[in-house]
Amino acid sequence: MSLFPSLPLLLLIVVTALCTETENCENVQKTCPVIACGSPGINGLPGKDRHYGAKGEKGEPGQGLRGFQGPPRKVGPQGMPGPPGLPGQVGQKGDPGDDLGNYISQATSERAALRSELDQLKKWLIFSGKKVGKKFYFTNGEKMTFDEVKTLCAQFQASVAIPTNAEENKAIQDTASGGAFLGITYEETDGQSVDLTGKRVTYQNWHDGKPNNAGSEEHCVTLLVDGTWNDITCSASFLAVCKYSA
Repeated sequence: MSLFPSLPLLLLIVVTALCTETENCENVQKTCPVIACGSPGINGLPGKDRHYGAKGEKGEPGQGLRGFQGPPRKVGPQGMPGPPGLPGQVGQKGDPGDDLGNYISQATSERAALRSELDQLKKWLIFSGKKVGKKFYFTNGEKMTFDEVKTLCAQFQASVAIPTNAEENKAIQDTASGGAFLGITYEETDGQSVDLTGKRVTYQNWHDGKPNNAGSEEHCVTLLVDGTWNDITCSASFLAVCKYSA
């Protein structure tokens, strides 16, 4: 049997072994000019010195259920403070406060105004009222009940006039130019005349036959035109004469 008929078959086996799966038909044609290329074979097992390829890009998140959030970790150290921000816009002016300082300021102003009024009143009393020592007597020229007289005098920080001697009695008489209430009350039960504080009156200038407490209702005292005193009902109307002490 001749060896030459088997030579082409032997060459075909050698060329096939030399050709890899990554070579295309063009390369095969260059290497194997005589033999036509067939279809590529399956991938072989990795070689002994195989290398991993480059890491691929991150894939899209999965569509499954999200797991539970884990427990919080320990708070880290505080960072460095950042640079100060730009100043903000100026706000609108607020309403005035009502603190203690405002009250004190207001009270001081009112006190100064009251002091000015009192000074003016003193000057008025000196020229239009009657002055005895440090006592000033003045009237508004109106007739009113005894309670109204007390209220009027209190508004001027004064009191209803009470003579403590003949000189003061004459000053009240000249101020009133007629009958006027005195700051005295009379009680028949004990026959005492007292001032509005309950203190007994030592100076008295009663008219003849007075006091008689007619009808047991005459508990107030008036100064008559002649300067003597008369007991009268407190609901009657007489001039108001107030006393202001300097």
